[in-house]
Formats: sequence, structure tokens, C-alpha cells
Amino acid sequence: MIRVLVTDDHPIVRTGLIATLETEPDIEIVAEAGSGAEAVALVRLHRPEIVMLDLRMDGMDGADTTRHIREISPETVVIIVTTYDDAADILRCIEAGAAGYMLKGSSRTELVDAVRAAAGGATVLTPSLAPALYRARGAEATTLSTREQSVLRLVAKGMSNPGIAAELFVAEATVKTHLLRIFKKLGVSSRTAAVVTAKERGLLR
Repeated sequence: MIRVLVTDDHPIVRTGLIATLETEPDIEIVAEAGSGAEAVALVRLHRPEIVMLDLRMDGMDGADTTRHIREISPETVVIIVTTYDDAADILRCIEAGAAGYMLKGSSRTELVDAVRAAAGGATVLTPSLAPALYRARGAEATTLSTREQSVLRLVAKGMSNPGIAAELFVAEATVKTHLLRIFKKLGVSSRTAAVVTAKERGLLR
């Protein structure tokens, strides 16, 4: 059974989501919450596999609630279910640890499939949101700072972190911090991938 906690500050919406999910033979609604704080408390108590979570609520919003849930129960998967399709909101929630972002206008089948997919480890996103998320990630990736560009140019020359630190007159830890930020912005996990990706996007000449 996939154990689910439904969280929304509108009782009618909660009732609708619960009605959508509870008839499925492999899904069990273990609790419902009307706020972010209540959701966090219920996650501590029930340890559900999935939390369906509204974005805009009084007190903690969806992104903050997601962060708290992931801290106390890393195995719990959060799916944001909202009417808001702003790319910045999507990125905030994903960066906070949400595994999915679904619109409340999604069909019953889409919501049920999202719960099952997320429980299986997949990332779920309402298809219509994909272009906005892609554009948001692209915009974020084109804003390397001057110092980040300097660090990446030296990486491209094959210099080590100690060598880069000496060249730029900074601590080696500072170089590592710049590299981590570069990796995040470019969506990569290695020095080589960072250089290649930056060159492809015209960020490194």
C-alpha cells in the first residue's frame, strides 16, 4: 500500500483529493492536514510514503513545508498540488526537495499515476509545465558571475583547485564553493561537464 497524507488549507480541496485517491486499491489515506505545520507534525507521526501538498498556505508555504518534511523524514516523497504554474514556484519547490509538481486541474488519472510514479522513485510534473521549467532552468544557467567565469576558465586550462586558488589569490575552500555553484547552475556534476556545458551555452570562450 502507498500511504498518503493530503495537505491543503481548503477543506473542499482536501475532500476532493482524498475522494480521488482513496478508491484505489493500492493507496491508503493515512491522514489529512490543513496547514504546513500540521503536515510536518503528521509526517512525524505517520511516516507516509507520499505527501500531497498545497503551495500557498497560511504560515509555512509549500516549499518551506517540503524542506521541513524532507529533514525529518527523508524517505517521504512530496508532490506539490496547486493552481499556480509560475516557473519560479516550481524551482523553489524542487530545490526544497519536492519530487513532483501537479496542477489542481490535472485529471483523476494523472493524479493517481503521479502518486504511483513518485512512490516508485520517479519525478512527476504536469506535462504543460515542462516548457516553463526548462526556460527557468535555462535562464538560471546563463548567469555565471565574473568570478565563477574566471574559475571555470582556469578549470578549462586544466588547473587544480590549489592552483586556481593561488592564481586568484583566494582560499582553496572558496574555489570549491564557486565550483559547487557553477555545477548547480549548469546542472552538471563534474569539472569536465561544467566546461563543456559552459562552452556549448556561450558562457566560456
